Amino acid sequence: MFNQTADNPSLRRIAIVGSGMSGLTVGLQLKGLGHTVTVFEKSRGPGGRLAAKRVPSGSVDIGAQYFTARNPDFLPFLEKYAGKGTFTPWQGRLAYQAPSGEWEPFPEEARFVGTPRMTAITRALSANLNVVTETRVGRLARTDNAWRLYDTEGVSLGLFDQVIITAPPAQARDILASSGLPELASELDEPVGKVLPCWAVAAHFPTSPWPHHDGMRCQHPALYWVAHNSSKPGREDAGQWWVLHAGASWTQKHVDTAAPEVAELLVEAFREVTGFQTGPDDVVAHRWLYARSEGGEQPGHLWYPQHDIGLAGDWLSGGRVEGAFDSACGLVAEMHAASVTP
Repeated sequence: MFNQTADNPSLRRIAIVGSGMSGLTVGLQLKGLGHTVTVFEKSRGPGGRLAAKRVPSGSVDIGAQYFTARNPDFLPFLEKYAGKGTFTPWQGRLAYQAPSGEWEPFPEEARFVGTPRMTAITRALSANLNVVTETRVGRLARTDNAWRLYDTEGVSLGLFDQVIITAPPAQARDILASSGLPELASELDEPVGKVLPCWAVAAHFPTSPWPHHDGMRCQHPALYWVAHNSSKPGREDAGQWWVLHAGASWTQKHVDTAAPEVAELLVEAFREVTGFQTGPDDVVAHRWLYARSEGGEQPGHLWYPQHDIGLAGDWLSGGRVEGAFDSACGLVAEMHAASVTP
């Protein structure tokens, strides 16, 4: 049952750790139910893996490259809270490389991107919430019927009736372990091992290095995914920016390799795939320690009513951007059902 925080005993003060798609979805839905919501984000701005890097001509998507909308509630949610102008369909020509080396088209499906960058969506969603940035939550401490949050420097962040953690499982496990909740932390041991790292490199070419596809799943020991970022709507680049995502095994072998060397190696891999000769004339590298989940048990979300703690994230629901939304919706539905049960 919800504890009393105001005249209405069903309203609560809720802290959310992480401002990616799952954290913002949880926050907006709980706020819509009348709760007081505060979102804590360790970075300078919201977004999670809906991330973009600034480059001279604009920006490049270095995290999630696009998203689907198989859940009929997803696009209406984005339209309501982010606005129709923050995303649009991407008619990219996508292909995967068969073991034979031949290119086969992706299945037909509506795919969407943020405009003019992926972060446009989460920036707009976050404008409807109280988001405290550049604040890394370190631990929780029980005080009567509430949780007091502390940052990693030991500074109190306030009292909350419930805490929702939407950080990657490794970071969520650290918070739970530091909060005297070893039994909850241990439940994340397996998911931590299932979340894979990824090196991402954005490379600029004065001329097209590959005119045949806009996104490619590669059969290469280094490259997992390649995308023509400048083909996405709203990108007005001189020349072309391409995004190169390394495979998980390759990234694990090079997780501590210097970024310039990683960029050189992945560009060479791209050259081997495409055969281009000109460029690139600019590169930007980014290391994702927690990128996509390779599977395992995915219950959708985790809710511990005896502790007033919940977990949500794409790693709990298929690993896609839409999975983050689905996970958040499932968690809020369970929380709300518990609050109205006599």
